[in-house]
Amino acid sequence: MWLRTLLLLVVCALASCSQAAAFDAEAWSHLLQKHVRVYQGGSITAVDYAGFMADKPALDRFLHATSAVSADAFARWPKQDQLAFLINAYNAWTVDLVLTGYPGLHSIKDLGGLFASPWKKDFIPLLGKFLSLDDIEQGLIRGSDSYHEPRVHFALNCASRGCPPLRPEAYDGANLEQQLDDQTRKFLKDRGRNRLQGNTLQVSSIFKWYGDDFTQGWHGITSLAVFLARYASALGLNTTETRLLLEGKINITYLPYDWQLNAAGR
Repeated sequence: MWLRTLLLLVVCALASCSQAAAFDAEAWSHLLQKHVRVYQGGSITAVDYAGFMADKPALDRFLHATSAVSADAFARWPKQDQLAFLINAYNAWTVDLVLTGYPGLHSIKDLGGLFASPWKKDFIPLLGKFLSLDDIEQGLIRGSDSYHEPRVHFALNCASRGCPPLRPEAYDGANLEQQLDDQTRKFLKDRGRNRLQGNTLQVSSIFKWYGDDFTQGWHGITSLAVFLARYASALGLNTTETRLLLEGKINITYLPYDWQLNAAGR
């Protein structure tokens, strides 16, 4: 009996460790549901920053929770939980940064300077360090050998109209695959940022800035054309147009990026 009891305690302890791996982002989901306005089936969203300002104590509590996660605890999480946590942290801290200049803010870029970028400010206490938004995106996510996930570019939100929509729910490891696929399709469905004009496919500048991420073997994909063909239906391409894209007979060009703040009511 005592041996059985000991084994049960060990199993329970292991289960507790496993359960601790999932970071609870429900508070962030609640804020997003309240303050993100959804248009065109989610292909476009706008952020009620005034609402976030009124809910600043709740936002601060969530940010504090992200800061309380240690690097050791993070390292023990499954990769999907890690990536979901980093996306949520990036988006939440971006909102917090915008609030430092809101409401008199035309663009998040205004929070930088002539020789300074808002994405390079080390203002985020995360994983035992003070990090910038670039540290999260370019270092922890893109610079890591752990994730190799190009669709993250449709989940990270840079607080601008040209950005992919801010999803009105938190990301979580258990549903991350579905969420990233859905975000990718929603973004590509927006004809303001991705559209076929004659024999030219005009897409977001995201595909130019991060082009290598879409050609490095995710699902065996080694070209941007093949990545876009995977989402042909979201782009509105028919079978013939998809074939021409894969044959290199449809040009791919990049649209200008709109850096205006993605604020509701503007």
